[in-house]
Amino acid sequence: MVNPAAGRGTDLAARTRAALDRWQVTGTIAESTTAGHVDDLVGEAIEVGHRRFVAVGGDGTVNLVVNGLLSRHWDEPPTLGILPAGTGCDFVRVFGIPQDVEHAARHLQGSETYRSDAGVLEGAWGSRFFINIAQAGIGAASARTADRLAWLRGLRYQTAFWLNLPTFPRTEVRVAAGRRSYEGEALSVIFANGQFFGNGMNIAPRATVVSGQIDAQVISARKSQAPLLMRQAARGLHLAHEAVHRLRGPEFSIETNDPWPVEADGEYLGMTPLRGRILPAAIDIKI
Repeated sequence: MVNPAAGRGTDLAARTRAALDRWQVTGTIAESTTAGHVDDLVGEAIEVGHRRFVAVGGDGTVNLVVNGLLSRHWDEPPTLGILPAGTGCDFVRVFGIPQDVEHAARHLQGSETYRSDAGVLEGAWGSRFFINIAQAGIGAASARTADRLAWLRGLRYQTAFWLNLPTFPRTEVRVAAGRRSYEGEALSVIFANGQFFGNGMNIAPRATVVSGQIDAQVISARKSQAPLLMRQAARGLHLAHEAVHRLRGPEFSIETNDPWPVEADGEYLGMTPLRGRILPAAIDIKI
């Protein structure tokens, strides 16, 4: 499942075919034209008996394929391989998969997989699956801005964050995860299944894709604390900060006094409130 727009001006389908041939992996290549087309392609592949899929693109492409897969019934979890392209894919960093098609294709050899949790969010937009990280607040606003900064490549998320910080409104939030909750002012709330986002930031160093629980962080930092916190978060050293409140549980929710944007795997969904839950052992990741 190739997103040709992720090729940075290259023929991504041709690069994918060359990488598969190099590592002696067989497969049928399908190119998507729109987000809706991805779902159609997944459905057509399932109808003819396919159970093993590969998303070729960035985190957004992976999210579309995951939604196509998990919105359908499976007796056993489907298998998903990932070939990062374009701006790359933060989800696969936890598995040590390279950030380019040519080298990541080696991981499609053999039959080894890692059964992984996924998440589902519900809000005014409907229901949406995610596999890596969902956010509400300034992180979601930054992800939305970053979509317009593709030319910055690896620096686009960080640049978008600093562009949004001066005007983004802190507000009162009510966040619950499992039996724990937080109520107070905040700047951002992160719901993590994976560990990395924003081109390699280790935002959830204690998250694991096999826990059956979301790893939630409420960031109550003042804007003046943001520079230090961002530097710490890049290396996964921020959890001890007084403005980071960590919650865990199989179900989670957020309500905000002022509406906040929401994103999942880099894809803008809509505005708060939202509720969600973890889907244990939902998908097999090809490693």
